[in-house]
Amino acid sequence: MPDDQMTRRTLLAASTTGAVAGLLSPPAEAAEPLPNVYEQLGVKPLVNAAGTITTLGGSLMPPEVIAAWNAAAQQFVPLEELQNKVGERIAKLLGVEAALVTTGAAGAMLVGTAAAITYKDRSLVGQLPLPESKGLEVIRQKSHRDCYDQQVTACGVKLVDVETLADLEKAVSPRTAMLLAYNFQEPHGQIRHAEWVTAAKRHGIPTLLDAAADTPPRERLWQYNKLGYDLVAFSGGKALRGPQNAGLLLGRKDLIEAAKQNISPRCTLGRGLKVSKEDMVAMWAAVERFMKLDMDTEVREWNRRIGVIAAALKDVPTIKAETIVPEIANQVPHLLLHWDEAKLKVTPQQLKTKLAAGSPSIATARVHGTGDTGFLISVFMLQPGEEQIVGERVRAVLVG
Repeated sequence: MPDDQMTRRTLLAASTTGAVAGLLSPPAEAAEPLPNVYEQLGVKPLVNAAGTITTLGGSLMPPEVIAAWNAAAQQFVPLEELQNKVGERIAKLLGVEAALVTTGAAGAMLVGTAAAITYKDRSLVGQLPLPESKGLEVIRQKSHRDCYDQQVTACGVKLVDVETLADLEKAVSPRTAMLLAYNFQEPHGQIRHAEWVTAAKRHGIPTLLDAAADTPPRERLWQYNKLGYDLVAFSGGKALRGPQNAGLLLGRKDLIEAAKQNISPRCTLGRGLKVSKEDMVAMWAAVERFMKLDMDTEVREWNRRIGVIAAALKDVPTIKAETIVPEIANQVPHLLLHWDEAKLKVTPQQLKTKLAAGSPSIATARVHGTGDTGFLISVFMLQPGEEQIVGERVRAVLVG
């Protein structure tokens, strides 16, 4: 369809089945990256054997998501109308009550907290962050402390730590605005998900769960809402492979509507958390793509990459290779290497440093849930052929 025929009406009315494969797909050449764009800036691209790491750009948008982003960039639309329509499509795809495209999972946490504070009293929207005199509180388990707490306290609330259900019952008061949890920290606390949300519902208090990197598996996108969490935050730029600066807030319709009052284009606390029309449409396309993926095929490909790297190392003295899958976040196959450091005279840190210093630079990282022994390689974000490069370079460092 020519650009001059792609009206706002046809864009917003496109069927969910045609969004990626049809209407929003421009000519193939439009999805190709600009030649040498990073070299022109003096920035060297690297091989990502670390995973969906924010400092490396998260993930890469696949062609159909880039196509959707490009198509959305061609015209003007009313942002609030687009936001509502995209949210409706995503919610329907995932089988949740409501959805909102946000600025990453961190942005979802901030506007989710704002929603919990203001959904019963819209006059509070213009007062955020709240002054200390308001005295509103958010309860979380002590074991769930994290740097992302700042997204919550930015709204002007005080965090209250608890450790047991008895502590929780004592901490709940008329000042309690929300119960906060981080999914990857769930095994470390004494209160399980079901107990947490049951207590919250008994007291009529909204719950917010951060599950930023917790898909795949695909069902994670809706199972926490079905478990009882009122709001769940996901990153859009990790496994979903949408724009890195996008995310999803999923949950109760009344709370999602309240979140919209606290986000751009309104001049409120979330004004700086601006989601572009391009990011909204690209996230819709990313979710649609993700829902259609053959996950068995994806897993086979990740295991194949692991096999290529392991094969390149099989005759390295003392090397042991195993495949591990983290229990919660980043739940995809990873390669974990062990060797006798005294015999090879190489430590994991030295291997990491030498891989990063080589050409091309190979980035590696330890992700949550993979322990602290051995050397971890993530194949999740490797591009075609890079598994061979990683295997050869690791071998070269280990054998000297």
